[in-house]
Amino acid sequence: MRKKLSKKEVVIYQAKSGAIEIRGDFAKETIWATQAQIAKVFNVERSVVTKHIGNIFKTKEIDEKRNVQKMHIANSDKSVVFYSLDIMPAVGYRANSAKAINFRRWATDVLRKHVLDGFTINRSRIAKNYDSFIKAVEHVRNLLPASGVVDTESALELIKLFASTWFSLTAYDKSTLPTNGATKKQVTLTAADLAKAIQELKQDLIVKDLVTDLFASERQQGSIAGIVGNVLQSFGGADMYATVEEKAAHLLYFMVKNHPFTDGNKRSGAFAFIWFLRKARLLDTTRMSPEALTALTLLVAESNPQDKDRVIGLVLMLLKK
Repeated sequence: MRKKLSKKEVVIYQAKSGAIEIRGDFAKETIWATQAQIAKVFNVERSVVTKHIGNIFKTKEIDEKRNVQKMHIANSDKSVVFYSLDIMPAVGYRANSAKAINFRRWATDVLRKHVLDGFTINRSRIAKNYDSFIKAVEHVRNLLPASGVVDTESALELIKLFASTWFSLTAYDKSTLPTNGATKKQVTLTAADLAKAIQELKQDLIVKDLVTDLFASERQQGSIAGIVGNVLQSFGGADMYATVEEKAAHLLYFMVKNHPFTDGNKRSGAFAFIWFLRKARLLDTTRMSPEALTALTLLVAESNPQDKDRVIGLVLMLLKK
């Protein structure tokens, strides 16, 4: 059975920047273009596109079998040949027209940015949410130089962590960030185990002459037990924070914001956060770099208590797989 495609489902054109813009329903496989559409994008004759596509397949630059489909246009009995979007830029690099030149300039600029920065951003696709994202993390970038703990580059590590959730971060302004996690399994968390782990960390840091004896000293006995109790609190027999992600996020928040120690609350909070995630086997070291963890911890520390739910939501978003 041949696939059917409505002409109204896809619109392909070249933006002023030279970028190829596509509007359509991607879920319905509308990311295919005819030779006529490709010719229109680069403002060349269709015969020129035919010649270039032939050469592309002849040189095996692109596999023909995987990048060509015959589909039926709605209200028509005649099938039409469609080409995958991989074909379009290949044609753009061969065509000789003002629009093709604009495309090559744009593509070269994108490639240069990707090589230099390690990532690229399609601002037109995230225009509605980009400003909200920048507002959400600008606080961190402004904060770090004044903190004296890390420099601005560490803030960028946190921004990189958010890269996979650009579209969702507009929720920061709307207070619609995640409120729960996904991992529902039992992970042992006791005040004694956490206190022991922190004291082992303390002794290691003292040996390395990185901290004094004041580090991780409880302001009053039972501070850690109180925090663990808050993380594990239940109501009606059910955990208040039902998932591992929720427990981890609140452990970080309470350790940093409740100041259980006379010194080292942020460092102890970050350690407890990673320690618990490791126990739960949820620690993704490829995403949670030391610099990103530092920036995230500072965000928690400097946040307004009224924004607790938002901050917890940001942590939960980062822990999403």
